[in-house]
This record gives sequence, C-alpha cells and structure tokens, in this order.
Amino acid sequence: MDKVKNPVLTEKSIRLLEKKQYSFNVDSESNKTEIKRWIEKFSNVKVKAMNSHRPPRKKKYIGSIIAHSVRYKRMIITLQPGYSIPLFSNE
Repeated sequence: MDKVKNPVLTEKSIRLLEKKQYSFNVDSESNKTEIKRWIEKFSNVKVKAMNSHRPPRKKKYIGSIIAHSVRYKRMIITLQPGYSIPLFSNE
C-alpha cells in the first residue's frame, strides 16, 4: 500500500485523464512491474502501458547549507478501454 504515494493533479495530468492516463507519485525504489501489479490488484483495472520519470530535484537554501528535496518517481499509467480509476471519493 505504501508503493503508490499519491495521485498527481496538475493541469497536464488533468488533460491526460481524457486519454485514460493517470499520474501517480510512487516510491523511488519501485519498478514498473511492482506498480503495475499493485494498481491492477487494488483498483481492479487492466494496465495497457506505463511510463516513468524522475522530476529534477529542487534546491532549498537553509542558511549557507544547500539541501535538496526528496527524490521520487512519477508514473503515467495508461488503462485499457472500459476501465477507470476513481480519484475522488463520493463522500
């Protein structure tokens, strides 16, 4: 359950929802096969394709020390026709 951190809701990811593509931030040590099995098992969907990338780290200055933001991996998951993942609950 801790492999997929959270869904990404940006302007680009909302446009991708029309093409049945969902964006998620995932654990940086996870690979595509683990994430595919996890999504198919817990969301009851069939995954057609997956793309992954690591966004660039951002610098943060704390006095004279340079710190970097936490590295994560972003997955863009394309579902087969007829499937969807509810991102928002109806509560």
